[in-house]
Formats: sequence, structure tokens, C-alpha cells
Amino acid sequence: MDTQQISAPSRASSGVVHDNSRHTSRFTVVGNHLTQHRELSLTAIGLAAHIQSLPAGVGIGIKDLADRFPEGEARIAAALRELEAHGYLRRTRTRLANGRIVTRTVSCNQPSDHRRTDALPGRDCPQRTVRPPTLVRPCSEPEPDDAHPARSRTRTHTKPAPRREPAPLLVPKPAFPAASLLRTATDLLAGLHHQDPRLLLSAQDVEALAPGVAAWLEREAGPAAVQHALTADLPPEGMRRPAGLLAHRLTARLPSPPPFQAPADTPPRPIPLQNCEGCDRAFRAAGPGECSDCQTDSSRPTVQQL
Repeated sequence: MDTQQISAPSRASSGVVHDNSRHTSRFTVVGNHLTQHRELSLTAIGLAAHIQSLPAGVGIGIKDLADRFPEGEARIAAALRELEAHGYLRRTRTRLANGRIVTRTVSCNQPSDHRRTDALPGRDCPQRTVRPPTLVRPCSEPEPDDAHPARSRTRTHTKPAPRREPAPLLVPKPAFPAASLLRTATDLLAGLHHQDPRLLLSAQDVEALAPGVAAWLEREAGPAAVQHALTADLPPEGMRRPAGLLAHRLTARLPSPPPFQAPADTPPRPIPLQNCEGCDRAFRAAGPGECSDCQTDSSRPTVQQL
């Protein structure tokens, strides 16, 4: 009698088992060089995948990402620095036409070759052939200057480029620069570093910015309102020239003048005093003449008239 043979069940794997479905919409292609990176942290890998899935123009600042995810600003900032160091992000600072400095971020789904890490073992990764540099040799050895004295005398020495001076700070001016107004503006600017240590200004910058703050105070903006307008929503990255940023805000956010107030009506001038021509008493009238009593007496009929 034949013996029935039963095949032994296969040993279950302890690793991951994939249950994949083909995507036809709303998907993003992410390379394994990112998702299986050896040096990036898990936060950086997940953040890079999220950034690559976003449409162009969406803000990916530290505050924007902190509002979207539970990670804090410190972890998000560290992850962005990792991606930038490995070539998955490029951040450049650009000055707009109105003087404002913005940070432009470019996401790279395929970093440059010198930024990429080696492929994982066991996976085929095509390698790019690097051609050696071509050495160019001069046709003839250059002759020393001693052989041509005229050449050595006429050689000009290249002067170093002059140091570029910073652009002057342009701020609005008050209509009536009172001394008390400028003193209040100077004290306000000198105390901005208590709100943000990066706003520690030099004496020259304070003197140049004081008229702009005085123009705000002249337009009935209180010191607290001016301080909030200068210190709120500062860029998280380091500021190259804090005084230039403050000058731009003083100019671009200058409040409108207060509404016009008509002067109060002047009281009517009192009627001047006159001396009565009949009794020499003082009375008020527009012009010289007799008082009311003398005018009444003169109007009464006399005995001769009767």
C-alpha cells in the first residue's frame, strides 16, 4: 500500500512581508538611495519624502513644518540641515526688488554624485565613468622678466578690490523732528536687543534709524506698536545686517498720517469800549457815539418843543 506523503509547511519568515498595490494616482516616486540612506536619520528621511510629495510653491519653513507635524522646531531644523548636507536640499538667500531678503529652497530627488552615499550591499547601482582631467602643457617655457627689462618696468601690479561699503539706511523723516521725539526713538532702538539678541545695533545704526522711528511716533503710533512692528516675525536664519531689515520695515510699514482735525473756532472778539460824547461814560459799541441813556434823553421832547 502506497504511503501518502505530506509536504512540510514552509518556515515563516521573520522579516517584513509586503502587500503592495499598484498606484495609479496621488503617488510620489522616491529613490531607495533616500529611503535606505545609511547616514540620514529617520526624521530626515521622512521629512525628505514629505517635501518631495508637495507641489511647487508650498512653504517648507521650520514654522510651517512644526505646525504640520508633532516634532518640534529643533528636530525639524536638524533634519533640514542633514538633508542640505547630503544634497537633498539647496537653500539660497535672494534679495527681492523691494529690498527684502528671502530664502529659496530647492528639493532634489536625485542629489549630485559627490553628495550621494554608496549604494546598499547586494544592489546593483550603475557607476558613472569619470574621465581623468586633461593636462595642458605650454608650448614653450615662459621667459623670465630679467631678459626683458622693459617688460618688467611696464608690469602693473593688481590692486586689491576696494572694500564695498554698506548701502546707506534710508528711512522716513518726521515733519517736525522735536528733540524729545528723537530721544524716545533712540531709547526704543537701543532696547530692541532685549526682545531679540540679534538686534543689538551700533551707535551709528541707531542714529541713522532714529528719524524713521520718530516718523512713526509722530503719526500717533505708540512705542509698543513700533517695537512690535520691528521685532515680530523675524526670519529664523541669521540676519546679515539687522539694521537694513529694520530700515526696510520702517519704510514699508509706515502707518498713514492721523486724520485731519480742523482747528477749533476762535471766540468772537469783545465789542470795544467807547466814551459817551454826552456824559463821558464808558460803554461798548462798534464805533464812537452816545450811550443808550444819552440817546434816550435826547429823544425826549422838551417844554419848548411842546
